[in-house]
Amino acid sequence: MGVGSTRLKWEHVFTASLSSATDALIDMAGIRPGMRILDLACGAGSQSIQAAKRVGPTGTVVASDISGTMLEHVRRNAAREGLQNIETLECAADELDETQAPFDASMCRLGLMLFPSPPKALEAVRRVLKPGARFAALVFTTPANNPFMAQPMAILLRHAGKSPPAPGQPGIFALGATGLLEDLMKDNGFAGVETKIVSARLALPSASDALRLLQEAAGAYRAVVAGLGDEAKSKAWDEVHDRLMLFEAGGRFETELELIIGSGARPSG
Repeated sequence: MGVGSTRLKWEHVFTASLSSATDALIDMAGIRPGMRILDLACGAGSQSIQAAKRVGPTGTVVASDISGTMLEHVRRNAAREGLQNIETLECAADELDETQAPFDASMCRLGLMLFPSPPKALEAVRRVLKPGARFAALVFTTPANNPFMAQPMAILLRHAGKSPPAPGQPGIFALGATGLLEDLMKDNGFAGVETKIVSARLALPSASDALRLLQEAAGAYRAVVAGLGDEAKSKAWDEVHDRLMLFEAGGRFETELELIIGSGARPSG
């Protein structure tokens, strides 16, 4: 089973866990019926589908991602839902150009913090928005407020003899510190910037399922230990599993994720 298909296997979990946070993201992007919107770094596109239902048959969602495999899943998922208002665009965020413009709104769910250069991506998005149109991004906050995400990553980094990403480098928590996302958007030309903290509940049958989710659906985690031999890799994941056991209660695995949405508009002037 390839990485794309294993990632897709968990899509229903992300869809359920992030549904209300995604609704808030769509709200803060100002997405309404009839709009043409851009979903940046769309992945398998469960949020593209939520946005497509919001814009309705008279609107359009352009689902953009660097991975053609992910976009194939978007097209399949859209067909399964009977949606005909989703288009796909294979391109990196900072390679957007004016030929794709103009968009009435744009959003990015859990992608901006992993981009090589968030400022370049924001500049590109701003250029393809109509004046006054909004862009909203959802990112994780801090390691302290996301133990399920942070603790396994710290374990894997230690086993691999690696350091966490330095400030300003791409990473799961790169934009989560207080004021960082807001300042980034203001510094890159967005007006009327607002932020909102949202939470998501991740519920799975067991810690073993949570371990498989990280191994199969979270490329950033796999990448940390990719260079280790099989035995060392197995040892690292065993320790992650032991840690995840601490999140089990009453025969279920449950944890809260904390995220922040930043939203700003392309200036009208």
